[in-house]
Parts: sequence; structure tokens; C-alpha cells
Amino acid sequence: MDQVLVVVESPAKARTIKKYLGAGYAVKASVGHVRDLPQRELGIDVEKGFAPKYVAVKGKTKVLADLKREAGKSSAILLATDMDREGEAIAWHLNEVLKQSKTPIKRIIFNEITKKALDEAVGSPRDIDTDKVNAQQARRVLDRLFGYLISPVLWKIFYKGLSAGRVQSVGLRLICEREEEIRAFVPREYWSIEGTLETSTGEPFAAKLLKIDGKKPEIPSEAKAGEALAAIRRERLVVSAAVDREKLRNPQPPFITSTMQREAATRLGFSAKKTMLVAQQLYEGVDLGPEGSVGLISYMRTDSTRVSDEAYGRGTSYLAEAHGPEILPGGRRTFKKTKLAQDAHEAIRPTDCYRTPDGLRAHLNKDQLALYRLVWQRFLASLAAPAVYAVREVDVAAGERYLLRAGGRKLVKPGFLAVMQDDAPERDEWLPDLAAGDAVSIRSLDASQHFTEPPPRYTEASLIKELEEKGIGRPSTYATILGVIQARDYVQKKGSSLHPSELGEQVWKMLDRLFRDIFEVDFTARMETELDKVEEAKEDWRDVVKLFYEPLTVDLAAVKERRAELRSLVQEESDAVCENCGKTLVKKWGRNGPFLACPGFPECRFTRPLEEEEAIDRACPQCGGKLAYRNGRFGKFIACTKYPSCKYTEAVTLGIPCPIPGCGGQIGERRTKRGKVFFGCSNYPKCTYASWDKPTGRLCPACSKDYLVEKDSKKKGKYLRCPSCRHEVVP
Repeated sequence: MDQVLVVVESPAKARTIKKYLGAGYAVKASVGHVRDLPQRELGIDVEKGFAPKYVAVKGKTKVLADLKREAGKSSAILLATDMDREGEAIAWHLNEVLKQSKTPIKRIIFNEITKKALDEAVGSPRDIDTDKVNAQQARRVLDRLFGYLISPVLWKIFYKGLSAGRVQSVGLRLICEREEEIRAFVPREYWSIEGTLETSTGEPFAAKLLKIDGKKPEIPSEAKAGEALAAIRRERLVVSAAVDREKLRNPQPPFITSTMQREAATRLGFSAKKTMLVAQQLYEGVDLGPEGSVGLISYMRTDSTRVSDEAYGRGTSYLAEAHGPEILPGGRRTFKKTKLAQDAHEAIRPTDCYRTPDGLRAHLNKDQLALYRLVWQRFLASLAAPAVYAVREVDVAAGERYLLRAGGRKLVKPGFLAVMQDDAPERDEWLPDLAAGDAVSIRSLDASQHFTEPPPRYTEASLIKELEEKGIGRPSTYATILGVIQARDYVQKKGSSLHPSELGEQVWKMLDRLFRDIFEVDFTARMETELDKVEEAKEDWRDVVKLFYEPLTVDLAAVKERRAELRSLVQEESDAVCENCGKTLVKKWGRNGPFLACPGFPECRFTRPLEEEEAIDRACPQCGGKLAYRNGRFGKFIACTKYPSCKYTEAVTLGIPCPIPGCGGQIGERRTKRGKVFFGCSNYPKCTYASWDKPTGRLCPACSKDYLVEKDSKKKGKYLRCPSCRHEVVP
């Protein structure tokens, strides 16, 4: 009975903690939640104050038995799960399971997995925070009520397996509404005028038209642009003002969860889910060889930009040593909190900034290194002085009516930019020395046509920003929201943009028609605020659940009255006729998308694909029937038109042989279960060749082991790269 049992969520976290605690401590992992609401029933007694029914999570019997056995052998139990609401709830459930052992149970929390943090945590155990548990419980109960009661309505209208959620459906709403804005957008033509001017000594500089008659120029047509060009060329050009000034560019604050997800999406191409997965690995510990497992970043679910005094001191010391004392600002910088920040934890930062990305290169995989570098650079940059630029603005008057402006900027002091090694160096664009009254001339001046553009589609980064600004969800939920709406095929990612699928738009239209008030942005944001109040002990969790459950029951009652007509809400008549009974076929939905069916179901079961089959001038090798292209769950394929009597199918290929020696297959476009496009071999599963990027059929000139694949990035544009040796080719 000499040992102390420490329980954490994951084996990786357990290994790191065990290294620091040493002998006398048994560190075990619960492997996530050990209890939850039952899967096949509501699990909430509404009449008894929304009392939840908790059962053991499937597959956790052995884990629970092991934990109970260790608890019986221990003199004390320390629950060391994560420090957010979810972690507190896991600790509470563990307490409920392990308290039967009669062993004293306490809770410990820490912001980073380091020896100092663990020693402090073990030295100051506390009781479980029931307010935090109740806040999580209220969210879980509301999520179950919304999902369990609304999803069957979608099953009735579309097909079983679809889901609605109190937060995910609002995310879908934003994406669908943006798509409607894009479709409704009418482009407007406009023209700009810019060119190259030159000084009396022949020095060129770029300028563009800034004002006409003291106002922002509005040039709607080529004719008007031509008139303005001719008028400017007729005038004498004179410098009306020349101003030199200094401009500061301040660093951004250290990462919070949302900004880390957004930056990783923009700069690394990571999904929110991937970002959190890699961040979890860095937090829980990575094997650094002789040092063993080491936690490299602080806790990654936070809305606070605050850093501890110790972390601040280490960071400024490193900066002064690495870049000289001039990189430090005059005093400690503070950052403005986001509107709904609870400020419970520190910002995301390295546990030791002296562990440089280059120093860890041998121990981290590519994704871990890339994300660690982002966190490390962002933290150190937030402590550094602003970058200082010299800015020069020159206004050039062309007569009384027209004013052109030229601008130049050059870096004087890099400040925090010295830390941002991966950023492309900025190119100075400076102007000649000019003064008011100096005459200049036109070297070239041209008009360019433009059209106003619709609002851009959301990316994962911009949607997270929108959700955060509107108060929808919280840091720990953004990755889940994005993951669910893509997994349900409501939203598809094309490049970096999020596009609603036809199914997603139809689902949203139904939710908006049947549950309009429930999925309003303001309603959902107010729900989040009230749930935060539970954690702050300002509201009882049952009262908050009741507040939002009651309007749900009103909408559900209205839906129940329309039960018979639900399916017909999305059924559209076609111009095709049932081949069996002559009725007009209607559009219906199934797991593989829309199709045409007879409205006389179940008496008549005739169906046919929605799109006309694209015939192929080739006979089926099995039965001699005609072959045609069809669309399935995993993309386009070739099938026999005599299905179901003949079930012959084959893959559609790119006409590129599989590069695996001796395979003999062909490379074709395929889709994952979640609809993401990839390229695989026609001999799958015998051959497992796969690529997310489209192969070109050109072998790599450097290693000859693999095909070059198509890549596209903001920095490089379109280029080709070898997956094996990383050799790059500009097409």
C-alpha cells in the first residue's frame, strides 16, 4: 500500500509523467472517457431534472478492472486528467468508479508536463471542481437532447445515419448561407489607373490614381478610364506632398487554440483535427532519446494569451542571448483578451524555449516539427520588439482634379521578424527623394479592368475565426465541428475552401424550415454564454438545460403534426415516368446520393439513377451487356447496365500504370468514406499504392522511384514534387 496511483487519459502522457514522478507512483491511463451516456437510448430522464444515465464505455471493461485493482493496492489516488472541462468530467467519472476502493482520491492539474509543474501539482492536490463538471455535463446533455431528438427527423426525410447538432448545424448554416451569397452576387465592372512616373533625373517609381475631385475614383467603364487617362496625360504633374514617417508592426500574441488552428491551416495545410492531434502529441510527450519522453508544449486547449512569469523570463533571456538585447521591447507587452475568453489557462507555448526546432529535428516527425516551430516562433516573437519600417508617401497632382499616390517602405529594425525564420524576406520598395513642388513625368500609365468579387468561401481557418467571433462553440469544439460536417458529407473541402454538398444544403434547408429558432446564431451563442455561467457557479446546470430544451420541444411538437408530409418536403417531381406503373418519378435521397424512385412505394419499388448513364463503347466481359459510367460512394466507376443480374464493375483510371514493380495495375481517382479524393491502384487491396496528390505519370528525374505529383501552394504556386525524395520541378 506504499504506492500512489496517478490516473491520466493516455498512455503517452502516462509514460512522460512516470519519468518525472519515479518510484512510489503507479501511473495508469484511462484511455479517454470511461463512462458516457448509452449509445442506443436517450439516457436522460427529463422528468427527473434531466438526470443523465451513465454506463461504462464499450471496450473499457479491462481498463476499469485494472484501475480498480491498482486502486486497491494504493494509499492514495491522484486524478491527473487534462485541466479543461472535459478533463474535469473524466476525473469525476473516474472518481465515481474508484471511490468504492475507499482509497483517498484527489485531483491535480498542471499546464505543462515538466518536473517542476508536476512537483507543484502533487504538492497541492485539490477536490474535483463540480462547477466545471456540471458545465461539461450540461453541454453533454444538451448535445444528446438536440442530436437524439432532431436527427431522426432527418432520417425520416432523407435516410438513416444523418445527424444534427446544436453547434455543428450552425457551422453548416454559415457555410450554406455564404454559398447563397456567392450565387446571388452580381459582379460590377470597375477600372483602376496606375503606372510608372519618373523624376527630373530619370528615376522611376510606381504610382496609382488615388482621387478624382477629392473623392475615391469610381471608373465604371473602359470609356471613362480612357477619358481619365487622356486628362491626366494632358496635365503637368507636380509633387503636392512628400512625407517620411516611421511605422511599427507589432507581433501577434502567443497562440490560443483557435489561432493555432487557423495558422496551422493557413501555413501548414493542416485540418483543425490534425492540428489538435499533433499538438496533443507535443503536449503529452515525445521520445527525445536519452532524455526519454518530454512534453514540449503547454496545454493546447486555451483561450488565454497570458504566459507565466517564469516562461516570460526564460523567453526574454533566450531572445537576448540569440539575437542581442536590442530585440527586446522597453517593457512587458500585454495583449487584449478575446471577447468571451475565460482566461483559465496560459497561452500555448514551448515548455522550454531553449529547445529549438532545429535541435529537435532528429526526434520529431515532419508534422510535429512543423507545428512545434509555429508555436516556438509565435511565442518568442510575442516577447520581442516591434519591427520598425521607414515609410515614404508621395502625392502627385495632375492638374486640379486628379491625385496620384506612390508609396515606399523599407525595414529599419527587424524586431520580432528576426525570430520568424520561415517567413520569406520582405523586399524593400523605396522611393526617390522628392519634395513638394518637384516636377515629375509619365513613363507609362495604363488602365486595368477589374470586377468586384463575391465573398470568399470559408476555409477551416476563416470558419474557426467566424465561429469564435460569433461566440459559437469553444476552443475544444472547433475541430469536432469541422470534422463532423465533413464526415457526414454535408461539406466538402476543395483545395482549402469549404463547399456545401447538395445533401448539406438540403439538410440545412430542412433544419431552417423546421427548427429555425433553434439553429439561429444568436440563440446558439446565448446558449454558450449560459453554459459558461454554470462553470462560474452563476447558474444551475439543470436550469440552463431547461431554458434551451423548452423551445426545442415546441418545434418538435410542430414537426410531429407534419409527420406524414416530412418526406415529401424534399421530393421533387421529375419529367421521367416509372417503367412499371406509369407514375411520375420523384427525386429521393439515399446513402449514395439522390436518385429517382416511384412515388407508389412500397407497392412499386422501381428506382433508377438520377443522372443518365454515360455509355461506353465496350461490352461487359461477363455477360456481354453494355457498360456505362456510374457514380458511387467512392467516386466514379464503370458497371454493367444489366445490374443487378450482372454485378460486373471496374475502376476508372487515369491511364497511368502503377509504379509498384510487378503490380500491373492502373492509377485511378477514388474517394474515402468521407468523400476526400485520393489516387489509388486498380489492384487494391492486393496493391496498397495511394497518393493524396494527383500523379502525373512522369517518373522523378532525381530518383526514378516514383511519379511526380501535382502540388499547389500560396508561396510556390503550381509545381511537381516526388513523394519519395522530395525533388521539386517547376512545370
